[in-house]
Amino acid sequence: MAVFTELSDEDRQLISAAYGFTSLLSVIGIADGDSETTYLFRTRQGEYIITLFENGAQPLDLERAFETMEALYQNGVPCPKPLRTVDGDATSLAAGRLVAAVSFVPGASPAFAGPAKCLSLGRVMARIHAILERKTKCTSTDLRTGAIHGALIRENVFFLGDEVSGVINFRLRHEDAFVSELADVLVGWAGETNGELNDERARALLQGYQQVRCLTNAEKQALPGFIMASTSKRFASRKERALLPEIAVLAYRSVTPEILA
Repeated sequence: MAVFTELSDEDRQLISAAYGFTSLLSVIGIADGDSETTYLFRTRQGEYIITLFENGAQPLDLERAFETMEALYQNGVPCPKPLRTVDGDATSLAAGRLVAAVSFVPGASPAFAGPAKCLSLGRVMARIHAILERKTKCTSTDLRTGAIHGALIRENVFFLGDEVSGVINFRLRHEDAFVSELADVLVGWAGETNGELNDERARALLQGYQQVRCLTNAEKQALPGFIMASTSKRFASRKERALLPEIAVLAYRSVTPEILA
């Protein structure tokens, strides 16, 4: 069950002072089932999402998440604009909790994503990877690495129509091979109930990705193995886990040359 921390008038004033809000119009609690407490602060300067972290968030982790969002926002990626305190910090304190603030982004998470949404998601994910790629000398057999979002699930991606309007929740941002996140997104957004990738959705997602950032030969060769690993994680706690070897092999085989083209 989600935790929800109530804000007192004093807490609201503390947050407003920390971020320089000169006129607070309204405060609305958001019961979204997340593990953190979130509020919408409406001010004359704009609308902001205020998050109170309930479960062990550390200032350094949130600083890194802010730096990532700042780099993406400045390069035109649809994500919230991180709001620093008047002292330049990524976090403040209120109600005994660590607090972070970002701009409000419009849109909603989809219950289902067809090919058009997958195409847009692929483009946005590739932009994130291209901006955050670690600039080191690589051989042709190396997998490209850098900071990845870490949780590009439906709840963290908003759409307006078929276009991504915002990617949120960068708290799980970490360094990894980009093909690892690509596999997780393919399984999460294009995976069928039997583990196989839906050809149309997977093709659209990869097409969108490669419109922005072409996969290297090493990444293409590695992708089926990462798909197998991601599918195994997805089904490990489900009732179908007794069939996990067959499911994982089916997922592996569904990454065809036609999908990667």
